Amino acid sequence: MKPPAQASALHFFREHFGLDEQRLTATLDSVLERRIDYADLFFEHTTQDSVVLEEGIVKSGDRHLEQGVGVRAQNGERQGYAHSDDVTVESLRVAASTARTIAREAGGGGALAVAANARGARDLYPVAEAPTDVPVQRKVALLEEIDRYARRLDPRVKQVMASCIAQHRQLLIAGSDGTLVGDVRPLVRLNVQVIAESGDGARREASYQGMGGRHAFDLLLEPERWRPLVEEAVRIAALNLEAEPCPAGAMTVVLGPGWPGILLHEAIGHGLEGDFNRKKTSAFSDRLGERVAAEGVTVVDDGTLPGRRGSLNVDDEGTETQRNVLIENGVLRGYLHDRLNAKLMNTAPTGNGRRESYAHIPMPRMTNTFMLAGDDDPQDILRSVERGIYAVSFSGGQVDITSGKFVFSASEAYRIENGRLGAPLKGATLIGNGPDVLTRVSRIGNDLALDRGVGTCGKDGQSVAVGVGLPTIRVDELTVGGTQG
Repeated sequence: MKPPAQASALHFFREHFGLDEQRLTATLDSVLERRIDYADLFFEHTTQDSVVLEEGIVKSGDRHLEQGVGVRAQNGERQGYAHSDDVTVESLRVAASTARTIAREAGGGGALAVAANARGARDLYPVAEAPTDVPVQRKVALLEEIDRYARRLDPRVKQVMASCIAQHRQLLIAGSDGTLVGDVRPLVRLNVQVIAESGDGARREASYQGMGGRHAFDLLLEPERWRPLVEEAVRIAALNLEAEPCPAGAMTVVLGPGWPGILLHEAIGHGLEGDFNRKKTSAFSDRLGERVAAEGVTVVDDGTLPGRRGSLNVDDEGTETQRNVLIENGVLRGYLHDRLNAKLMNTAPTGNGRRESYAHIPMPRMTNTFMLAGDDDPQDILRSVERGIYAVSFSGGQVDITSGKFVFSASEAYRIENGRLGAPLKGATLIGNGPDVLTRVSRIGNDLALDRGVGTCGKDGQSVAVGVGLPTIRVDELTVGGTQG
């Protein structure tokens, strides 16, 4: 039987790097020598491989190993951070000295013995075999089958690109408050892109679909899982060959379930992260207890969903993830916190301290962020719209955290006329303000769905895996930028 992630990670770092409690304690003591408030160590050993197939040929394949340690020293609002890719006693000493120097000249505290605690005992993503241990031949065979299947579905498919990524990440986190937590994090992802061409060759359209999560790679090999993904990619590419130019102006917009939650993530979620609110640079600063959304709108960030891409047993500071209610029935209830911002705002960490790797300092970040379902039938929501746009999926967007203003491009959208879906539309762009959009939500569907597991969030140069979700919702009077007036 596979040992739990906590025990497995602790054993790995002891066996491979000799990182026992005595050495960890000695390093933390050295950081705390000059009255530092808090210190922690973050060890990482990550293996990742990827295979890319294009036009039926393996275009690229790689495998790389990343390992190292980050040492952080906190002193009030100041943080010193140093890292090394050499996990040895000497590299720990140098990194600890550097971090301490950066953050010195205030604070209190003293040396605390590191002791294992109960946190991290759960395992939200148990796998019997590391995704990176699956033979590359099986991964190549999967991609070749995807290529053949996509071409069989529609003769208009002219190009197929498919790729798979597997990651096996082992972590050890030790803090001066006694934290000693390990985690083993699998992560897999399958990507499919197709290009379809009209019969006369005058028009080409591309479509991308992906899926993944923190689970065994073998799940991606199951035809009942990857075939619907390929079918969706082909369907949307073929659909957009017939798409009409999108009208522009203020109109009712219906957002479909699942991936459109990326708008919620970008336009609202970032504004609820603790650092922006502590610095009062968010549109939601100092608004706890106030109504910030329409009645019925409840937004949560939940890092405890088994197997989801954004889920974690513990965050990158060793705090257990949890289900955080951010907006409840339209009222702002909380922010997302790491240790530092929680302390400075006199509240508790929420399990949202995240970092890209050992070379990066942690900060408040989302995990799986979504709006809860309402009571409305999705078809009734569509029937309630006289003239508008139904946006099913998005391909990208931009957001200003301070103002909440956003621009998102729809990759699949339809015209709504007299309560019925009309022609597919090309070039639909949604323009608005995140906090304002929440107040314009007039109906919420009963069909909450999470995305297929492809979300990656960027902040201050760091990227982390996230999940998003949304039920069908109706938003009144949203600005749509199109290709005709």
